[in-house]
Amino acid sequence: MAKKPATDPNYKVIAENRRARFDYAIEDDIECGIILQGSEVKSLRENSANIAESYATVDEGELWLVNSYIAPYDRAMFSHEERRRRKLLVSRRELSRLWNDTQRKGMTIVPLVLYFNHKGIAKLKIGIAKGKKTVDKRETEAKRDWSRQKQRLLKQNS
Repeated sequence: MAKKPATDPNYKVIAENRRARFDYAIEDDIECGIILQGSEVKSLRENSANIAESYATVDEGELWLVNSYIAPYDRAMFSHEERRRRKLLVSRRELSRLWNDTQRKGMTIVPLVLYFNHKGIAKLKIGIAKGKKTVDKRETEAKRDWSRQKQRLLKQNS
């Protein structure tokens, strides 16, 4: 998750994909830019977006965000398409590494957090992930439950 600086008025988390960390084992994450239309930016400023069901893919040498939802901006003169493919901006080296990971290693590119950075520019943090099996998900849940239980016990004893 992107950390919020204490005194930064421009930093703002718009949408977070919490399910991604449960469904996937995230090995690496990359911050990338996203190409948006004017009404999409206005809509994001109102916190109306969802990246939970979306994914990223490398097509014809470009990185695309597929199936992300940005609500229409009602006061816009020219509205945007809500679930259109949006181009993501990464360096050539990162793009080739993403293509290698998805095509050769069978990994997935999952969006983690959509946010405005300290300059007020919309950014997307994507993760290179491998899908978890049901056993791994249960193991993660058991660890989480044990850590909660441990915290309760420590709190009661002090």
